Amino acid sequence: MEYRVEELASQAGVAVDTVRYYQARGLIEPPRREGRRAIYGEDHVAQLARVRELASQGFKLAQIQRLTAERPGDEALLGALVEERVGGRTFSRDELAHEAGVPEAFIAAAESAGLIEALTIEGEPRFSEADLQMARAGMGLLAAGLPVAQLLELAQRHAQNVEGVVEEAIDLFNESIRKTTRSEHASPDHVSEAFRSLLPQVTRLVALHFQRTLVSRALDRLADSAGDRELESLRDALTVSGGRQLSVDVEWR
Repeated sequence: MEYRVEELASQAGVAVDTVRYYQARGLIEPPRREGRRAIYGEDHVAQLARVRELASQGFKLAQIQRLTAERPGDEALLGALVEERVGGRTFSRDELAHEAGVPEAFIAAAESAGLIEALTIEGEPRFSEADLQMARAGMGLLAAGLPVAQLLELAQRHAQNVEGVVEEAIDLFNESIRKTTRSEHASPDHVSEAFRSLLPQVTRLVALHFQRTLVSRALDRLADSAGDRELESLRDALTVSGGRQLSVDVEWR
């Protein structure tokens, strides 16, 4: 079936300006031209529906642009990414604060620092299970006496450094898994299954490396604590922690 831009907008439930804006952003394909007339088809209806679906799940337009630019064979991977991005239950800001047992001001501060990020779902900011777990962990650190301002600053610096490493990790996944899979004509589901398998493994690897490094550096600082019972006790605790395997729960849904 063929549509004029007004008809396409009506069919998709969006404004004409929205159709044109999405087209300018590369979110939908250009129409076929017959003279000065722009002709849209069912593919454009499906593309608009996909954009609106992703937007309702909390993706920003820039992210949608990248996701919709993926090859059709990556549909299974896109589904896995959507699941990990949104997960199951979501929370409003006050619900997140209540569930985590933290003041709402703490949630706002963590959001401003880029440590947690709201999803925009049906026009409302929502937070995921991962945000809930991070908020609870942050509250545990605050309860131990760590100052909130310095803690947020340290976490923000860590987050900024992680972003660069993550970009390289994605490049590695693309080169090692996605391109290899295409060259071997494997099922597209193989890519999504590889992602689902590798994500918890990478999460554990990063967490365990951080734990080992933290314990090792702390022990170095306490190396000359002979005679100080308090420091010796702390050193013994760190030694035990360094030999104990960290349990990392990555089932966020």
